[in-house]
Amino acid sequence: MARIYTRSGDKGLTSLVYGERVPKNDLRVEAYGTCDEANSFIGLAVSFLEQEEWDGKEEFLETMHRVQTIMFHVGAELSTPKGKEVAWKLKQEHIDELEKQIDEWDQHLEPLKNFILPSGNRISSTLHVARTVARRAERTAVALEDELENPFVRQYLNRLSDFLFVAARYINTCLGGEEKSLVADI
Repeated sequence: MARIYTRSGDKGLTSLVYGERVPKNDLRVEAYGTCDEANSFIGLAVSFLEQEEWDGKEEFLETMHRVQTIMFHVGAELSTPKGKEVAWKLKQEHIDELEKQIDEWDQHLEPLKNFILPSGNRISSTLHVARTVARRAERTAVALEDELENPFVRQYLNRLSDFLFVAARYINTCLGGEEKSLVADI
């Protein structure tokens, strides 16, 4: 059985796809690590759903599983050095999937009249955290733009944060959570 630890990173270096060694604070490592963080928060939100019941639960879970899988591949693309390619490539169709789901869920939501605070229930709030982490991943990917082979990586991360925002609102609607608007006077 292979060990989970290799000790190869003990001196502050890690490997990209194809074996190139870079410091653990390299921008690429930050980018794919941030994708992993967003993916983990999506997983946390999904784990909270185990105790909930509503008609669209299984479809929602399948959608989130698909997004988590794609996010793993986004991380692979971010950890691939310039001039190299990964076997699985992010495509326009993956962005289209997010947009289609956003539009479908949005039909069940009240139109926004104000900015809302991340709130509602623990699932919705966790999806809001995932959204903010996805935004950070996008900002990091933008900083890597000259090194990225695939422009769909940045676009997917941009759309993912919109998707997670609508997913959080959708869950609030399905489970009776309350969206809180900004206070007018502070």
